[in-house]
Amino acid sequence: MNQQIFVELRLSGAGFVTGLWLMAVYDVLRGLRIFVPHCPAAVGAEDVCYWIYAGLTAFSLVYRGNDGTVRAYIIAAAAVGMAIYDRLLSRRLLKLLQKLKKSVRIKRKKRKKLVDK
Repeated sequence: MNQQIFVELRLSGAGFVTGLWLMAVYDVLRGLRIFVPHCPAAVGAEDVCYWIYAGLTAFSLVYRGNDGTVRAYIIAAAAVGMAIYDRLLSRRLLKLLQKLKKSVRIKRKKRKKLVDK
């Protein structure tokens, strides 16, 4: 096979992994928001910082891997990685974190009742 095909397959794999990574980073933000309440301005600022980071990460991938030439398959691979992470991990993780928060809240209420008595 042509060496260029291997380069493009590697770039597709790197795009896929980048998509997984970007969703994992955003899940950290969403998990933090579950446990630490944020005002809308803070959420907006976090999102702006995240999207700057995501843009720089994607630009870096394209620049290093393909000398800055944007290829649709790299973007598509990143989108597929993000979608797979969202469907397989993110939703379950966020549900688990919500349950954990609810459990912690219930335990705090029980302790407070015991302390109040």
